[in-house]
Amino acid sequence: MDPGELRDEMVDGLEARMSVDEAVALAMRTVPRRRFVDDAPYQGRSEAAGTTVLAPELVARLLTALDVDARTAPATEPSGESADAEPTGDVLIVGAGVGYTAALLAELVGETHVHAVDIDRRLVYAARSNLEAAGYGGVLVDARDGAGGLPEYAPFDRILVEAAAIEPPRKLIEQLAPGGRLVLPLGGPEQTLAAVDDTGEVRSRHGPVAFKPLLVDGEQGSAPARNRTVREDVERAREPGYFAKTGWEQEWIDWDEQLGRR
Repeated sequence: MDPGELRDEMVDGLEARMSVDEAVALAMRTVPRRRFVDDAPYQGRSEAAGTTVLAPELVARLLTALDVDARTAPATEPSGESADAEPTGDVLIVGAGVGYTAALLAELVGETHVHAVDIDRRLVYAARSNLEAAGYGGVLVDARDGAGGLPEYAPFDRILVEAAAIEPPRKLIEQLAPGGRLVLPLGGPEQTLAAVDDTGEVRSRHGPVAFKPLLVDGEQGSAPARNRTVREDVERAREPGYFAKTGWEQEWIDWDEQLGRR
């Protein structure tokens, strides 16, 4: 079957099971997913370049929660008249993976408005190569600690984090433009997909998810993921009181075991 027909069949199935933003659905029909994942590209989660590639349904949930005003599909009022909404500006993706989500966002807002970071250099190289091959070479992909964001290109209208955190990283909130939105999986073993505003307040939740934790330096690649105490110590370093000396104490979380139960 033609790849375009397979993508249409994939999106038709998504729309039959869930609510998908119209512009997101169009982008998923357009981006050649096979350029990013060869193994069962139109089905559930799979592996590529040493990382887990998110299932199409989960990607659709993430991008729908991100609530992007696409440049290719102007918003309309219920009457059918064009709305005054400005298209979304710059977008940051934390967790570049193989580049598929970045390609979809490039379709929505334009490739020069999409930036992605990943702590694993191997994935950065894979994402760059895949995006170039798929026709989205204008997307910037850099090797960074995701919780630090990409301050050189801030502010961002939207930030999407494809890894779990106990709390929204402070530096990412600081890099949101006024009225911007940060979407990320919040929680430890039990996570929900949350949309956070530029003050750090959770504005909406979009159902349960199961992501691996946001990594700190030294955990990339095959290194074992550790508890979030290193990350939370940094996040809470300037806070007074109990947490100022001890960091965020919590029991050890065996992420692999918890994620395996889902």
